[in-house]
Amino acid sequence: MRDVLDVTKALADGNRLRVLTALAGGELCVCQIVELLQLAPSTVSKHMSVLRHARLVEGRKDGRWMYYRLPDRDASETVRQAVTWVQRSLAESPQTSQDQRKLKAILAMDPEKLCKKQNGN
Repeated sequence: MRDVLDVTKALADGNRLRVLTALAGGELCVCQIVELLQLAPSTVSKHMSVLRHARLVEGRKDGRWMYYRLPDRDASETVRQAVTWVQRSLAESPQTSQDQRKLKAILAMDPEKLCKKQNGN
């Protein structure tokens, strides 16, 4: 039951749903997620923590960079079904379409410059 509670809690926020749909295209750096959501890095960090706790995303650190992706095939059935349901349910959403356009522009940016811009450097 704990897994279901963690997943439903994680899915109960629009920004976290947006992250799950954005990650369908592949791994993203936290700076790219911050740029997409237009939220403070600390707020995005909290959202990602909730998603990780529910095992809806996996993270890896590469130097000072943090990257997130959807879970691998060895994820629990609950997690796989939840991610699939979110992606199917929101595939035609105007917000998802807008995010995909915005993400295309974000992916064209240099991640290091993007991170420095967000940190005021």
